[in-house]
Amino acid sequence: MTGPRSLSGESGLTPGAAPGALNCRFEHESPAHGRAVSGAGGLSSSAMTDSPYLRATAQAYDAVAGRYADFVRGELAQVPLDRAVLAAFAEFVRAAGAGPVAEFGCGPGRVTAHLRDLGLDVFGVDLSPAMIDLARRAYPDLSFEVGSMDALDLADGKLGGIVAWYSIIHTPPEELRSYFAEFRRVLAPEGHLLLAFFESEGGPVTVFDHAVTPAYRWPIDDLAELAREVEFVEVGRMLREPREGERFRRGHLLLRG
Repeated sequence: MTGPRSLSGESGLTPGAAPGALNCRFEHESPAHGRAVSGAGGLSSSAMTDSPYLRATAQAYDAVAGRYADFVRGELAQVPLDRAVLAAFAEFVRAAGAGPVAEFGCGPGRVTAHLRDLGLDVFGVDLSPAMIDLARRAYPDLSFEVGSMDALDLADGKLGGIVAWYSIIHTPPEELRSYFAEFRRVLAPEGHLLLAFFESEGGPVTVFDHAVTPAYRWPIDDLAELAREVEFVEVGRMLREPREGERFRRGHLLLRG
């Protein structure tokens, strides 16, 4: 992994873009340093020390945590379609009443806090200790823990919902199916999973030069099929065209366990 790059230009953050018009590919999946963690999420990050890609991602996000938090602050207020997707997810979760919600790859906690405001019992998890420190300071009423999505120390069926808001974008394609299987394991029957990601607009899975560390764009049909392979059922999908200052179309998948 190369060192952290400038948060502008080809990195995905465009100077002079409309407020909040970040390339969300700069979004979540943060770093971790392998310390065992427990708490509201009941998670352990010890497995992260075995993954070079997770260590590299963690270190890269630690290095830019403060600048990242400043850049995304207030972004949801500028994107009504993103808020609509999150609101729909929250409505499904509340109706099912299947348990608490985890945001995996929560970064500085803004989406976790938004889900709380939508009436959900939610906690956040991120690979990056620096991101978790920022989230705890910004939202002291919420629980945030360092942890990894690839090995969740959670009981089967514990969660009523999972949000992965651009937090799968750095996952190597060959590893993503195992992540989905882990999500499926910890979701309760009738639990829901919401994915947000960069869509490849008809092309194959494509790597691109993300602001922090390499990331992937996915065809929405391929991602939905991968989820079906581990017995998720698609509830709905949304494609959002790039806003001013954004390069890529955004994909959203709502899935049921």
